[in-house]
Amino acid sequence: MLILASTSRTRHDLLRNAAIPFEARAPRVDEGAVRDALLAEGHGPRDVADALAEMKALRVRGAGLVMGCDQVLDHDGRCISKPATPEKAEEQLRALSGGVHRLHTAAVIAENGRPVWRHVETVTMTMRSASPAFIRDYVARNWDIIRHSTGSYTLEGEGARLFRRVDGDHFSVLGLPLLPLIDFLIERGEVAA
Repeated sequence: MLILASTSRTRHDLLRNAAIPFEARAPRVDEGAVRDALLAEGHGPRDVADALAEMKALRVRGAGLVMGCDQVLDHDGRCISKPATPEKAEEQLRALSGGVHRLHTAAVIAENGRPVWRHVETVTMTMRSASPAFIRDYVARNWDIIRHSTGSYTLEGEGARLFRRVDGDHFSVLGLPLLPLIDFLIERGEVAA
């Protein structure tokens, strides 16, 4: 059985809906400290997502396959994180409004303490120009959901109204490159095809 090193409800739902058996465990990783250290060392947002996913996979112990995931929003080479406050969410959305950013979604599977599979998917997100009033109201209506979301939005909800175009894999926008993962699990004989 796959061990998912994540407490993300969305990732749990994606695996459950795809009928992939898994057990979820919280990874003990200070994501903010690791992200800041990697950025200080000159790593780009894509590499940060990959490194955090790997660290999560290696931190959770268990027999079999352990998968860590991470998602980093890349806005002009800067990493945008989950918002700490509604005010921060509004600030993030105002900065992203009317522009283009990229989501780097990484998944790494470890076995016996060594990475055996990794995948990083990059999706290009083009946002509409949103008025400050809409952004304020959107954050107020959706704070309980978006406070757990990189960039202060969820594409699967009202946040879809913020976008003009999404170029890339929908599952990766949600935080898990599901189809490449399924391919790997089928090749390994972990799930049936």
